[in-house]
Amino acid sequence: MARLFGTDGVRGLANRDITAELALDLAVAAAHVFRESEAAQADPRPRAVVGRDPRASGEFLGAAVIAGLASAGVDVYDAGVLPTPAIAFLTADSGADFGVMLSASHNAMPDNGIKFFARGGHKLADEIEDAIEKRMGEEWERPTGADVGRVFQMTDGSTRYMSHLLKALPHRLEGLKVVTDAAHGAASEVAAEVFTLAGAEVVAIGNRPDGLNINDGYGSTHLDKLQAAVVEHGADLGIANDGDADRCLAVDASGTVIDGDQIMGILAVAMKDRGVLAEDTLVATVMSNLGLLQAMEREGITVKQTGVGDRYVLEEMRASSLSLGGEQSGHVIILDHGTTGDGVLTGLMLASRVAETGRSLADLGTVMTRLPQTLINVKGVDKDRVETDEGLQSAVADATTLLDGSGRVLLRKSGTEPVVRVMVEAATAEEATAVAERLATVVKERLAI
Repeated sequence: MARLFGTDGVRGLANRDITAELALDLAVAAAHVFRESEAAQADPRPRAVVGRDPRASGEFLGAAVIAGLASAGVDVYDAGVLPTPAIAFLTADSGADFGVMLSASHNAMPDNGIKFFARGGHKLADEIEDAIEKRMGEEWERPTGADVGRVFQMTDGSTRYMSHLLKALPHRLEGLKVVTDAAHGAASEVAAEVFTLAGAEVVAIGNRPDGLNINDGYGSTHLDKLQAAVVEHGADLGIANDGDADRCLAVDASGTVIDGDQIMGILAVAMKDRGVLAEDTLVATVMSNLGLLQAMEREGITVKQTGVGDRYVLEEMRASSLSLGGEQSGHVIILDHGTTGDGVLTGLMLASRVAETGRSLADLGTVMTRLPQTLINVKGVDKDRVETDEGLQSAVADATTLLDGSGRVLLRKSGTEPVVRVMVEAATAEEATAVAERLATVVKERLAI
């Protein structure tokens, strides 16, 4: 039987995969696991913060989660529509035993998901997720009378979150004109408001959620409208979040995209200059462009690389007491100010660097030069033999020698299907494509099922 929890909570098609019944059962099981945790033993009345993005399905799924928690004796603080990082922050800030966020992030509107945060706003360890899944559907003694949980509206959640963001800002944004794109998602209210409070002149787009339009043509997965708006309004930069605002991509004054690698490079240098980049080290995944690694080496910054996924970045950051990490997708974690990726915070920090230095975002983005990258998905192969097939490994070694330090080769197994991803970076796009196509052919021949 497949594991219920994926890499970022439980996610699927709302009202088919993610039903009200599942949401209620999951909430009850989580309540039981958290009530029995060591941290909750001193408090017989556990508390949870619950939030969601604006998807229509979040209305009934959120109600089911809240009902399940309260029926299990948990006091629930309903924060309403707020970004995922806001719910993580509020879980920690309010001293709650755990938090729950309903969102499918950058996925299309028909999907939804449920993710949990432990005390302190941290993502759950695999063993806790497994314990919750194991407890689903079990018989249990239901509290009655005064022992049932109560439900409270957390009306000050957005104010507390924005105050937290503003306190983290190293330099105000007066003199900057910024376009914000909230993807008609969870940051639709707070993104434009907090940039305005920080001193910027703000043009807001993608900030009119109707329950159906989240991520639809707006946000970090659809940058064309942001690019056009920045140029049209003569803005200094544009900031795009995804549906739950845990990611950030940017656009410079000319409409050119500044991706997650460039953002991490800019912020790493800024934090090093301020003396707050722990161990002068950045954590990135193996998918980050080689140009970022080369740039950080020039800047005297070490890069630690992890597997693909923000949870692996966060694990390394916490294990090594590091302060900055993230992914090429724009999921950036600034651990001094948050326990998860925060797209609004990332955008504020990026704009702050522009204001502080007086340099344009385009100029700051030259901290790294992106190497051309080609990615080919080879389907229908035995992915588990990638590391052991001698012929394939010999071909990889030959390709690496050919690139002679000016590029790199990466072969990755898909986690969910019989696919091997062949990624090649090289000095030119033509060379990257040629090497990738040769290796893809070898993968097909050597690993054919």
